[in-house]
Amino acid sequence: MSAIRETIDISATPEDVYAYVTDPRHLPEWQESAVSARPLDGAPPHVGQRVAVTRRLGKREFPTTMEVKQLDPPRSWHMQGVDGPVRGNVHGAIEPLDGGKRSRLTLDVEIEGHGIGRVIAPLVAKPHARKEMARNEERLRNLLEH
Repeated sequence: MSAIRETIDISATPEDVYAYVTDPRHLPEWQESAVSARPLDGAPPHVGQRVAVTRRLGKREFPTTMEVKQLDPPRSWHMQGVDGPVRGNVHGAIEPLDGGKRSRLTLDVEIEGHGIGRVIAPLVAKPHARKEMARNEERLRNLLEH
């Protein structure tokens, strides 16, 4: 499946944006479908860390586990779903703007179905994510700028 890409400019430093978006405990604050998110080891973000994430699609909640695959502060990160019927593959990149006073955040999300998720992913999960991503980035901008 092709990736969904959204980009937004934020009046916050790349360091502040990176610290916020890579801390999984913040996911429910800025992502509509995220009901809960917690690192399974309780440690700060690190490569190999697994994060339990519960998302709501319609009236159903779906638990999944994401694994941190790459961290390059304050430039980029990569997380990948490792279980569940619908798995996200998320790449984030942050570019400094105005000498590092502002940031441009780009999120690329690929959604992959496994088992029953092969039906759910293209028919429900991907269209839902496509609609939600721009709103999520706007919510993130509002949180970081205020």
